[in-house]
Amino acid sequence: MDSEALATLLSQEGQPPYRERQIWEWLARGATGYDEMTNLPAGLRATLSVRLPISTLELIHESRADDGTDKALFRTRDGHPIETVLMRFRDGRRSVCLSSQSGCPLACTFCATGAMQFRRNLSADEIVDQALHFRRYEQLDHAVFMGMGEPMLNLDAVLAACDRLPDVGITPRRTTVSTVGWLPGMRRFTETATSRVRLALSLHAPNDRLRTELVPSNDLYPLADVLAACRLDVERRRQKVFIEYVMLAGVNDTDRDAEQLAALLDRKAFKVNLIPYNPTGPYQGSSPGRIEAFQEVLRGAGIRTTTRLTRGRAIDAACGQLAAQQVVASKI
Repeated sequence: MDSEALATLLSQEGQPPYRERQIWEWLARGATGYDEMTNLPAGLRATLSVRLPISTLELIHESRADDGTDKALFRTRDGHPIETVLMRFRDGRRSVCLSSQSGCPLACTFCATGAMQFRRNLSADEIVDQALHFRRYEQLDHAVFMGMGEPMLNLDAVLAACDRLPDVGITPRRTTVSTVGWLPGMRRFTETATSRVRLALSLHAPNDRLRTELVPSNDLYPLADVLAACRLDVERRRQKVFIEYVMLAGVNDTDRDAEQLAALLDRKAFKVNLIPYNPTGPYQGSSPGRIEAFQEVLRGAGIRTTTRLTRGRAIDAACGQLAAQQVVASKI
């Protein structure tokens, strides 16, 4: 919901300030409309229904994969696409993957969002409304800022959204903010994120030459500086940084790559999450056997390593796929 517009409307209607909190509490519990908000006066409910949409986002398309993954494509009020994914796990976890921008200016070569035109940063309201969409279906308990965009380029809105997610059921310890290594934002994150919100680094390569090919912003902020910022975050906030590493066949998945990666990372500071690639561009994903061999090299070096479950391929759940298709369709 547009919190600024809500505050203005309530003031115009002569409503007490606590009404805003009442409305937020209903939204955070999954209310689908103002008619459910029974502790509001009937006249106010009617006024809100006419004058203020319950979400800042318009749902354009939604689909569900057999593995329980949902993907939603939204449009902002000024017409920009946003994607959000809900991942359901067998252990009961319900994790929502949030976007922080429409498009992304950093143009990572393996990412569908990177091939899109960058539109703009999202507001904290637009970020929270992504979570609220799925909260209307069911309880949520985890959030990852790994959708469209670079969160460190929109850090104020991301942190403001993180402050509101506990009301939705997602605690700071179960919230992860991912970056490709945008150093100014990382430093601010460490200085200002005093809560237990976790940091993740999208690394994807064990050396600067290869990483610059995959993640062009590495030319500005090379590996040594980015990893130093991660270690500072570990030192100050006393929790490991997650390393995300997408597995690209014949590109970054050899045993030698694994050995170089292990040499970069401190066992006490990092945990590695290997990501089977959901093909969206010029690369192919590594085979299960190659991923397993890569993982064994890291584990042999004492690096805690897991492999992410592959989810949502049947519904184009990789970041940016649906939005890119929508943009193409609009030009036909």
